[in-house]
Amino acid sequence: MNLTSFLNTGSVRQPHYVLFGHPVGHSLSPLMHNTALEHYDLSGRYYAIDLQPDELGRMASYLNQDHFQGANITIPYKQMLNKYLDEISPSVQQVGALNTIIKDEGRLLGENTDLYGFKAPLQPYSSALEGERALIFGTGGAARAVVAGLNEMGVEELYLVSRDPQNAQSFEEIGSVRIIDYSQWAAYAKEIVLFVNATPLGMEPDEEASPVREVEQVLLEDSICYDIVYNPLKTTFLKQAEAAGATTIGGLEMLIHQGSRSFEYWTGKPFPVDRIRKLLYGKFKH
Repeated sequence: MNLTSFLNTGSVRQPHYVLFGHPVGHSLSPLMHNTALEHYDLSGRYYAIDLQPDELGRMASYLNQDHFQGANITIPYKQMLNKYLDEISPSVQQVGALNTIIKDEGRLLGENTDLYGFKAPLQPYSSALEGERALIFGTGGAARAVVAGLNEMGVEELYLVSRDPQNAQSFEEIGSVRIIDYSQWAAYAKEIVLFVNATPLGMEPDEEASPVREVEQVLLEDSICYDIVYNPLKTTFLKQAEAAGATTIGGLEMLIHQGSRSFEYWTGKPFPVDRIRKLLYGKFKH
């Protein structure tokens, strides 16, 4: 449902949290956060709102309604909503994108939990990444958290693969990166310890897509391959990585960890990670 439809429901007059994005029909965030709210018997529900571009003005006033408790932000709005908030965190300033709105005594605070969510599954490989090289496919809002996270983990050189390198120059403000196009990345593959898909390629319903062509999958050999797409659980990119003998990390772990940090900001309670993980992974088995 869009924001206009939501504002015409009774739900808006009860405590609630929302996800703003376009589209949002595929999102597992409502299932995840409603389960966490029920775990603690907290009042409030979480709803996915397909925010239309012409609804931004209505959204600005809606954020100040008493029953609004907090929000997550996903594509394409991660870099567009700062002006509606009272304050943004250092992580939002660092990344240049927000994914969480926190309501604190009537003030609206912007936070980025994608940074934490991205880094958490990489912790077991932190020593292997320090001082090494990584390559990231994509230069959208999600890629900004990836770049910032890898800088924090001590990755020495970052290559960003863009379809439009001229429009990706703003990434140089986040850290030391080299921007290349898709015709160039294979030349650097032997030096790369970590490959990250930060594009929507492979996301349902376009599950066959991948940033890597079939003839290029051998270049992923002996690396770590991380896809931030979580639906499907095993993307084409991850299947290619497995076939090449790479270590793989799926996007569901990033979703869970970024959600855990958002929930803690909103409620002050630890996220029931084990319960949520079991629920979400179980959903993909059916």
